[in-house]
Amino acid sequence: MDNVQEQRNNKQVAIWLLIGVGMIVIQVLIGGITRLTESGLSITEWKPITGALPPLNAAAWQAEFDRYKVTDQFKYVHQNFSMSDFKGIFFWEWFHRLWARCMGLVFLIGFIYFVATKKINKKIILPMVVLFLLGAVQGAIGWIMVKSGLVPEKYFVGHIELTTHLIAALALLSYTLWFALGLLETLGKKVVNPRLQKLMLVIISVLFFQLIYGGFMAGLKAAISAPTWPDINGKMIPAELNELSPFLKNLIANKITIHFIHRSIAYLLFILIGYWWYLSRLVKGNSLFTALRTGVLVLVVVQVVLGILTILNATYNNRLILFGVAHQFVAMLLLMCIVAILFVLKNK
Repeated sequence: MDNVQEQRNNKQVAIWLLIGVGMIVIQVLIGGITRLTESGLSITEWKPITGALPPLNAAAWQAEFDRYKVTDQFKYVHQNFSMSDFKGIFFWEWFHRLWARCMGLVFLIGFIYFVATKKINKKIILPMVVLFLLGAVQGAIGWIMVKSGLVPEKYFVGHIELTTHLIAALALLSYTLWFALGLLETLGKKVVNPRLQKLMLVIISVLFFQLIYGGFMAGLKAAISAPTWPDINGKMIPAELNELSPFLKNLIANKITIHFIHRSIAYLLFILIGYWWYLSRLVKGNSLFTALRTGVLVLVVVQVVLGILTILNATYNNRLILFGVAHQFVAMLLLMCIVAILFVLKNK
């Protein structure tokens, strides 16, 4: 295969992967809506094939509702739900699972097509296998997450399981994006700057922990526990930070502590990205890097503002869903921008 044909084939594969990136972004957003609308436990069984269809008649709907009534979430949180209410939460969980199935088909059908037409060279077979393994792991984690809420005395899915599901999805998103960028020859020009690269590696490491605590915030509905800013219920450093024993339990289960950590990391990220942006002003001659440099600063500013608005509107359910999902969306854009920056940067 000549070089021009290989570049053309790689570009087609990259476009397919970028479509997958877009679908993953949508899937995470649907997952956020599912969590914020308390829909995650509305479907109590995993049926990979038949579950693709929603209930098609009144009897089937009643059977699904009866299964949901067995959960403690229905008994103690949604005991007044009508069939209409149940259908509302059922939709989001069903749509979340349906979109995951659609993603799987898009990746599988695309893979089969590119293999059959010999547009995938041997060098990218292994990354493709890793991609499918990450997708399979993500699906398994999703079901483990749902099962974590289908036990006695649990009204929602576990926040640790939910966060694991979120981080796995974002890892899949980042991997797919990096894979796609590597196939685009037009992005081959790199910026050699070890200092900027090292600082950006620090930033993405900090962002990793911020995303974990964002998952904890969502899973525990921690925003509602302190819907104030810049203080946390009237204090900059709340006394409740150490109310659980042992101390380490506060880091994963204390809503106020999680709230405090999430805010603190946000401020740290804002400062680090601002400093990185300032240092990167001297890099010239790479239009992609220039665009990403501007993008990362704009996104972190928007993200901080959305975070504040999410907190201040946490006690208003519809506003919480709106701002919470927007906050999650911009977080993914920020992550993808940072991944792209790391792709462009190299140390020598």
